[in-house]
Amino acid sequence: MRAYEDWVIEAEIKGLKLSEVILQNQMEELEQTEQALFQRMNTNLKVMRESAEAGLIGKRRSLSGLVGGDAAKVESYRKKGKSLVGELMSGAIAKALAVAEINACMGRIVAAPTAGSCGVLPAVLLTVEEACQISERELILGLFTAAGLGMILAERASVSGAEGGCQAEIGSATAMAAAAAVELAGGSPRQTADAAAIAMKSMLGLVCDPVGGLVEVPCVKRNATGATIALTAAEMALSGVKSAIPIDEVIDTMARIGKQMSCALKETAQGGLAVSSTGRRIQADFL
Repeated sequence: MRAYEDWVIEAEIKGLKLSEVILQNQMEELEQTEQALFQRMNTNLKVMRESAEAGLIGKRRSLSGLVGGDAAKVESYRKKGKSLVGELMSGAIAKALAVAEINACMGRIVAAPTAGSCGVLPAVLLTVEEACQISERELILGLFTAAGLGMILAERASVSGAEGGCQAEIGSATAMAAAAAVELAGGSPRQTADAAAIAMKSMLGLVCDPVGGLVEVPCVKRNATGATIALTAAEMALSGVKSAIPIDEVIDTMARIGKQMSCALKETAQGGLAVSSTGRRIQADFL
C-alpha cells in the first residue's frame, strides 16, 4: 500500500520538492508527459479561480434557498477592516464559502477531493498565493502535492462521506490543503507531512449529516472551517511544530473510525444535525 512517508523520504534523498516526486510518479504511472499533466492541472486551477470569483459575487442561490450569499457577506466584512482573524484568514473563509456555494448552486467546481469538500483547497491555495506572491507554476505544483496526498487518502482510507463520514471529505481536503500550503510557503517535504497530520487529527470523527440529504447544511460552512484548520496546521508545521503521530498512521486511524461509525452518521441524513428539530423542519419545508 502506498505511503506518504515513502514520498517524503524520496524527496529528501533526491533534494526535490514533494510535488516534483509526485509529478515524476504520475508521469511514469499514467505514461503522460509533464506538459500534459501540467495542462490538466492548470485547467483545474482555472476552474477553482472561476468558482471562487463567482461565489464571492453572491448572486446565486441554491434551489432550496438554504445556500448563497454568505461568502459575499464575509468578503464585505473583511473589506471593512474589522476582521477578528485578519484579512488573509478572513479571505480564506470567504473563498471557501464561495466555492462551496457554487457547488450547492449547481455551478462548475473541482472535486477536491469531493464536491462536498470542494471549497477548502482552492481557498487555501489562493490565500497562500496572495500572501506569498506565488507563481502560477508553483501553484500548480502545490496542486500536485495535494493530489498526491489525496491518492493516498483514497487508497488507505476513503474520501467518501458515505463510507467514512465527513472526516473523509472535509478532513481529507483539509489535510491536502495543509500539505500544499506548507510547500508553497517554502516548507520541507517533512513539514508537509506534519501539517497534513495535524490537520487530519483535528477532523477525526467528523460525521456526515447533511440536512435533508443536501450538500448544503452544514457542508458549506464546514468548508470554511476546514480552510482555517489547514492554514493553522500549516502555520504550526512551518514553525517547526511536529505531529507526534505520522500522517500515514493518522490516515489509517481515520479509516478505522469510519468503519466504527454508525451508518446514520454517514451521509444518510438519519442522524446528527439532519434529525435535529430544525433539521427535520427544513426537510419538511423544502423537500
